[in-house]
Amino acid sequence: MIRITKNNEQWQSILSPEAYYVARQHGTERAFSGKYASFKEDGIYKCVCCNAPLFDSTAKFDSGTGWPSYDQPIHPNALTENRDFSHGMIRVEVLCAGCDAHLGHVFPDGPKTTGLRYCINSVCLNFIPHSQES
Repeated sequence: MIRITKNNEQWQSILSPEAYYVARQHGTERAFSGKYASFKEDGIYKCVCCNAPLFDSTAKFDSGTGWPSYDQPIHPNALTENRDFSHGMIRVEVLCAGCDAHLGHVFPDGPKTTGLRYCINSVCLNFIPHSQES
């Protein structure tokens, strides 16, 4: 995978203020506010920062949490993980392997297929329908 690096000013110039806050400053969008929370189309979810493919719609499920949830990434090397000790909790942060964008967190309470729930901020994703993939 090709690594994408930009300085803060470059990221700010290509991202919306909310996407910059969540993806580059490790923020979170409010539950049930993201455009993909209840979205059910077939396609690929890509990183808003670097356009790397992250999740296929076949991995998406309704977790009831208010954020898009997936039971696995599109391929094993699509994501990286870090321990997150913020907000008085111990969690596993999920980052785009292509540009280190903060995407959300992964939890061990997902469906039986993998047992994982990748809880991802909608603002960090762009959706491409399968019919428009290139």
